[in-house]
Amino acid sequence: MIKAKIYKPSKSAMQSGRGKTEKWLLEYERQAPLGPEALMGWTASGDTLNQVRLKFDTLEQAVTRAKKEGFEFTIVQPQERRIKPRNYTDNFVYREVAD
Repeated sequence: MIKAKIYKPSKSAMQSGRGKTEKWLLEYERQAPLGPEALMGWTASGDTLNQVRLKFDTLEQAVTRAKKEGFEFTIVQPQERRIKPRNYTDNFVYREVAD
């Protein structure tokens, strides 16, 4: 049985905004181990299915597709970002240094 993972990607360290993080991804898990390729020595695998990533607008659409195809899947819920509200004047508030 093919295993899949459904998740919402987090932003990369190179992103300042949260673009491309609103869609859900269905990604197949690796079926064959990685190993060195005989000719060039690069990392290779006989499994090319793990290169496929399907994008969905909602979690329900991704789950429906996985069930329709008969995949065994796991759902990874995203961590919600907590924003601590701050004012510009907080940058200039005097804070006593504890020794």
